[in-house]
Amino acid sequence: MTTHFTDRPDPARTDAGIAKASTWNVGTPQRQQEAVDAIRKVWGSREWPHRGLLSYSVHAGEDGATLLHYSQWTGEQAYQDFVREGRDARNAEIDAAVPGIERLGLHTYELYRSGPRAESDTRQTGCVVIVDVEFDGPDAARQRDWVDSVFEALGQEESLPEGGIAAHFHVGTDGTRVLNYAEWESAEHHIAALAAPGEGVGSPSPLWERVQKYPGMTGGGVRRYTPALSMEPATGA
Repeated sequence: MTTHFTDRPDPARTDAGIAKASTWNVGTPQRQQEAVDAIRKVWGSREWPHRGLLSYSVHAGEDGATLLHYSQWTGEQAYQDFVREGRDARNAEIDAAVPGIERLGLHTYELYRSGPRAESDTRQTGCVVIVDVEFDGPDAARQRDWVDSVFEALGQEESLPEGGIAAHFHVGTDGTRVLNYAEWESAEHHIAALAAPGEGVGSPSPLWERVQKYPGMTGGGVRRYTPALSMEPATGA
């Protein structure tokens, strides 16, 4: 199988059993670009590593120092096969090109709910906003209830924020976290949405207050990224 470079991943694809999200700290905008270039070269020069890897994408952090890695897999076994058979060799070549990469946390998720883009929506995803939510212990039902609360609050909005394209809510397989992979036209659209009345995206209301002050939430954050690289196996390969 060969590697096909694409515009963006499809977080709502139905054949993905899990998604993996991790962060690399590379330090500077120049090293961000050097790392992306190294990843492109290493992955493009090799066969696609495993049929169970459906897509692999890299996003450059607005902070100028980090890279978000988002990959979709048929299941955990496919990922473990990749770790055993090919991950270290690829990373070693990337590290040789960009020494000193700090690899931060890796988390495993399942897609729970999406507010997907319409089939006729051809807008480009210029910004990916990652919303992380952490809870004080494992509770799968609580994860899903929090996501359902977000959709309930969104359902009461008169209109959705301008520039928003889609939102894909993932629940951690360990039961302790939620990740929203939100697609926007641009960072400026997201910044404008945050500047509107209310805390975060969403107008002031009891429903949004419940989302923001949900019992057991212990942390999280909101970070913006620019899509830098997306790959998948070539069709028919």
